Amino acid sequence: MPQKITLITRPQTAFELPYSEGYQLYSAILNVMRGCDEAASKHAHDSSLSSMSISTLEGKFRRSQRPKCKVVDPAGRYTFHIGITDPKEIEIFRAIIQPLVLQEQEIILDKGALRVEEVASSTEGFEEMVAWAGMQGSSFVEFDFRSTTCIQYRNTKVMEMFPHREAVFSSLLAKWNAVCPEALKMSLDRDEISRYLMEEPLSYETHSAMVNTVFDRAKGHPRPILKQGFQGRCRYIFAKEAPKDVRNAVLALAKFAEYSGVGSAVARGCGAVRVTMGEVER
Repeated sequence: MPQKITLITRPQTAFELPYSEGYQLYSAILNVMRGCDEAASKHAHDSSLSSMSISTLEGKFRRSQRPKCKVVDPAGRYTFHIGITDPKEIEIFRAIIQPLVLQEQEIILDKGALRVEEVASSTEGFEEMVAWAGMQGSSFVEFDFRSTTCIQYRNTKVMEMFPHREAVFSSLLAKWNAVCPEALKMSLDRDEISRYLMEEPLSYETHSAMVNTVFDRAKGHPRPILKQGFQGRCRYIFAKEAPKDVRNAVLALAKFAEYSGVGSAVARGCGAVRVTMGEVER
């Protein structure tokens, strides 16, 4: 059953972060889990299911003197979300919550630490998402891509640089079918997505996100591993003749997106979204 944990944190001191800090958060959360349940931490890291999604920090940052960096302010609070879609979500959830909440452990990043001040969680079953979708009459879904979204074009190394409907919903469909109960797997195909949805970008820009570092032996220091993608807001409007089953599938996948993230590197801060539904004014 998909779960989402919202953590509101505060730094004890000012310290610097890269603009793409998701990979640091991911490493820190794995370390937190490892101290509580090493098996759950290893499973989350090794799983081919993209079992966790982690958003970037949201809050007011100070300017850094270094390019592509920002500084957290101890006077401010910073929020991020962890989505869990893995079938072992109970073990993963417990391995995160127990150290951070019950033991008041800090989240240790490269140059400083975040202390958790508030925690909230929500959960929603796959059956609930499908039932909810069947009761909606929305004519569009709107995605706010909160962090750089990196979607590979099929099995190539080419990255999508535009929030195309086929790319976004094919990514979500693959994530859904990888973790949902067998009876709820969807057979929505790319032609149906392209035929019955239209995208309307509302704001849009391209970015590179740092998803990891690797030690460069030639230069003697770590170098970043970057992924390209897009960020912004895009509305996906149903065609008038869109069948009910296609509408329901798209709405359920949109609901699921807030837990799973969109595209690759979602555990490292990429592909975090907020989704709203509505009616097109005519």
